[in-house]
Parts: sequence; C-alpha cells; structure tokens
Amino acid sequence: MKKFILLLSSCMLIITINGCKKDFLNAKPSTNIVQPITLEDFQLLLDNTNLNYGVGMGVLAADEYQYSSDATWLSAPSVTARNSYIWAKDIYEGTITFHWSSSYQAIFYANNVLTGVEKIERTPKNAVEWDRIKGWALFLRAYSFYDLVNNFAPFYNEKTAAKDLGIPLRLNPSIDEILPRSSVEIVFERIFKDLDEATTLLNTALPTARSRPSKVAAHALLAKIYLNMGKYNQAESNADVCLGLYSKLIDYNTLSKTSSTPFVNNHDEQIYARIATIENAIRLGPTNNYIQVAPDLMALYGPNDLRLSVFYSKQTDGTYDIKRSYYGVSGAMPFVGLATDEIYLIKAECLARRGEVQPSMDVLNKLLITRWNPKATSPEVPYKNVMAANSMEALDKVLLERRKELVFRGSRWDDLRRFNRAGANITLRRTINGQTYSLPPNDPRSVFPIPDDEVNLSGIQQNSR
Repeated sequence: MKKFILLLSSCMLIITINGCKKDFLNAKPSTNIVQPITLEDFQLLLDNTNLNYGVGMGVLAADEYQYSSDATWLSAPSVTARNSYIWAKDIYEGTITFHWSSSYQAIFYANNVLTGVEKIERTPKNAVEWDRIKGWALFLRAYSFYDLVNNFAPFYNEKTAAKDLGIPLRLNPSIDEILPRSSVEIVFERIFKDLDEATTLLNTALPTARSRPSKVAAHALLAKIYLNMGKYNQAESNADVCLGLYSKLIDYNTLSKTSSTPFVNNHDEQIYARIATIENAIRLGPTNNYIQVAPDLMALYGPNDLRLSVFYSKQTDGTYDIKRSYYGVSGAMPFVGLATDEIYLIKAECLARRGEVQPSMDVLNKLLITRWNPKATSPEVPYKNVMAANSMEALDKVLLERRKELVFRGSRWDDLRRFNRAGANITLRRTINGQTYSLPPNDPRSVFPIPDDEVNLSGIQQNSR
C-alpha cells in the first residue's frame, strides 16, 4: 500500500505542476489528507486533465492495427503493448502500468470532492455551483468505475453478473483501506446510482472545455453503457435525451484532408473529452514508426468517404497510418470519450434492433452525409441515402459504419465482446515470426489481468487467464 500512496503522491505533483496552485494539492495522500474547503478548491481538484484518462487496454488488444513488421513488434518500447497485441497470459511481465491506477487516481479525487462538498452548506447563492461540482465528481467516479469494470472484469452478462468478480468499490477518500472485489452487478448498480444523481445536478449546456461534464455527457455515457450491456431500450432512451439536448455534427468537408491534426481541441462533436492511458508503441500521428492501420479496415472505405483522408495518412508503401486523434491537435493518444457521432450510431442501432428500418436509416444518413465528398471522384458522385430492405440489413449497415467511424476509440474492443456474447463467434488472429496467436470468442484472456503490484499489495483475486 505504501507504493500506491507514493504513486498517488507523484500524480498529485504532476497535477500541481500543470497549474493548480493550492497547497492541498502538494499534500501526500493519506487517510488524514488536508481537505480543500471551498467550491473553488474543488473545481481546481477536478479541473485537471490528468483525471480525464481512460483505460487504453482495449485499443491495444483490438484488431484495428498491426505492427509494420515482426522487427517493429520486437523492438516496441512497451512490454504491455507487445503482449496485449498477442493476448498473452502475462501482459505486464512485472512492469508497472497505469491503466489501473490512473482510474483509481480519478476516483480518489472524486471521493475527496464528494466528501468535502457535503461540508459546505448549499444555499440559494451557491446552489448552481454546488450542484455542478457534486455532479461533476459523481460523473467522474462513475466513468472511472465503468472503465475499470469494463476492462478488468468479465464483460457484462446479465445471467452471471451477480457472481462475476468486478472491482473494489472505493467510495470514500481513504486509500489505506483494503477492499475486496465487488460483484459486477453491484459495481454497475453503483455506476447507475452515481450517474442518475449526476443527471439531476449537472448543467444542461456543454461547457467550452469538454474535459468538464454536462447533463448531455451523463446521458451519453448511460447510452454507451446500456448498449454494451445489451439493454437497447435504455440505450435508446438515453441517446434520445442526449441528442435532444445536443446533436451537432461536423461537416468533414470543412476539415483539412492533408493536416496530420485535422481536428481542433474541444470541437463541436465532442461531448466529453477523455483520452486513453496508452503505451508509447501505438501513439497516434506521424512520429509513430511501429504500427499501421489494419488492411481489412482500410478496405471498408470508398473513395468519396472523407474519413479516408481525415482519419488516415497514406504512406509511400501503400499502407496507412492513423493521424492525430479525434481528441484534437494535442491528441497523440486515442480519444475514448463521448461524442455525438457515436450517439447517432447508438440510436440507429437500437432502432434497427427493434425493427424500425427506415427511421434507423434516416438517423444513419444524417451522420454519413457529413462524411461524404462528392468531388473526390470524377465525375462527381452526389451522396445517395443508404437504404435497407429489412431490420437485419439495417443492423448490418449500422454496425459497418460503427467500425468505420469509431476507429481507435476503444469501441471496437467493446463491440467484439458484445457481438461474441450474442453468438457472433469472432476469433481474432495475429501472426508474428511465423507463429499465429488467436483469441477465440469469450476467451478468459478478453478480461485483462489486474496489475501484479495491485494484487501483491492488496491481496485481491487475480483474473483467470
């Protein structure tokens, strides 16, 4: 536990360097940490982008990329990245990873805020700010709990959730307390409790800084979670609320096709900005010499699809690299937050699954027309609405666009697991140095191991691999 405390101390020092000047940010975390005392203090605690890192393991393990050669895989600077690529039983090999601890760091700060804000009287004068700060902390804690349970516990299955081991639920600022793993079901109950309360407290309008949450973000997250759970009615209803409050899309014709950073920070489609805790081996942009986009993914794009030039850059050997991420100009790490394009796709999928074929295609076309360049070919090819003859065809078209739209955003890993939960029978394969590695559907290795240092310090049960 001392190592964990020192780790959090280091994280706090980083946050302090990044601009928070309050003395309490310099304090070593402990049960008796000096608490911030004002709403302004709490905003300083929460207003650190260090707390907006999500787990990046799914990006590492999904099938959207490949190493450019066997040699680049062998020379990749990250053990975790190399081993995640082949779904090894021992991913970390004793190295320190921040995929687990960064989320618990965010939970630690959220719990400090939630404890402290209750000590401030809510008055007519401070009510709006008091509500916003508390809702923000609840949202941050819920998102962090979800990131952890979604990656370090069995993928949600209604039949087994009550007995599947989830994660330790830290609900107070103490970091000295050793907690067991709660069940997946109990973890999800807490996530929904936090988010349901957050939706009543957060502001409706999106803030300029998308690292701050809103009521829109809370409903977007609920839609995403319910989709992954297979609860499509709840996913759709939250998507409806989200899009009713905010539904902007970017016309990709207005973006640079040649820039390595086509998106600006806090752009119009972002609802909540969150980036992956990821390994150096798959940093995005022109400086990455290790990976390239999977050829089968690139083959899905037609010449008039603006995503081909906005998301990717073609190399002299005919392969493609992923550009800087949807996060914005500083997005060397994958964007794993919330955005309107994903919510449109959730809405379209839910409609297709309940047999609403034409409404599903109408929603999908609202998105796709903004990704179409009629002048990319000669003669020009105007956009033609996507059509479907039945619900199955509509669903196939929506899921195809999910794969093409939500690239390097963690969604592909979630989709592979939820499709296999429903019987899709998808097996992933990689070949390195003549050896083929595979990940069969619903394999225990689709649940990432808890870092060794956490298991050694707390004694919690490791995941079966």
